[in-house]
Amino acid sequence: MEFDMTKPVPVTQPWSEKFWEGTKQGKLLIQVCKDCKSKIFYPRKFCPECWSGNLDWIEASGKAKIYTFSTAYSMVEPKFMDELPYTIAYVDLDEGIRMMTRIVDCKPEDLSFDMKVEAVFHERNGYSLPYFRPVGKK
Repeated sequence: MEFDMTKPVPVTQPWSEKFWEGTKQGKLLIQVCKDCKSKIFYPRKFCPECWSGNLDWIEASGKAKIYTFSTAYSMVEPKFMDELPYTIAYVDLDEGIRMMTRIVDCKPEDLSFDMKVEAVFHERNGYSLPYFRPVGKK
């Protein structure tokens, strides 16, 4: 059996293009509804609170805290075996948004709930993916 070892890249939509343009510049952008002022992540066509299409973009600080996380040590899709172990987390951005991401530059055993993390960007096949690492790590 032969496996496709190509790692997936984001599927962009017209309403998410600005987000991906921002990541290429090292910026984490989130949407904000001009009508009800809700902050929105992931990129959408309409505000999930008031259904307005009157949306704009703001740059997030990239600062967050870990809400919860899980680390994979084995039994993953073959194309990700070379990255084991890896940690997937939900982080709470300082702007009030919760997003799913990957934690990098840290041993899984050093992670903790409420740990302060910051956005970093890793290139993959023409995309710059937002990951998070503990504050102060290089």
